[in-house]
Amino acid sequence: MKNSHLALEITHWVTSELFLELSCEFSYDSRDPLAVTLVLDADGERPVRWVFCRQLLADGLITRVGEGEVVIWPLLDDNGERSSFCVRVGGGDRTALFEIPTEPVGQWLAGTWAMVPGGTELDGVDWDALVQLAE
Repeated sequence: MKNSHLALEITHWVTSELFLELSCEFSYDSRDPLAVTLVLDADGERPVRWVFCRQLLADGLITRVGEGEVVIWPLLDDNGERSSFCVRVGGGDRTALFEIPTEPVGQWLAGTWAMVPGGTELDGVDWDALVQLAE
């Protein structure tokens, strides 16, 4: 089992003119190789945990991805560089928007690919045992 964590400060956009700085933590556990966990307000009294696909996060650093409760897209700085990205979580009238710096997340994400390379996430699955459970 291998784990990786990244703690950093991010921006919670309450409105287009009002924002709050808060802590978050990304985590990856090789026992659940397809997923990453994002804990928002990690140091607060009521942290919020979102679990979503690792590939969704990787793709969201480059282009707009996601449907439903998790949508991710890059933001470009004045030089056209992807300096940060947005994560929108929730649905309907209950959504929240966060801006996160790209560089530390990209480096952390590269470390998760080194632990479990893309395309090998399901190599250790005992498919026969799963079929027996389903029967």
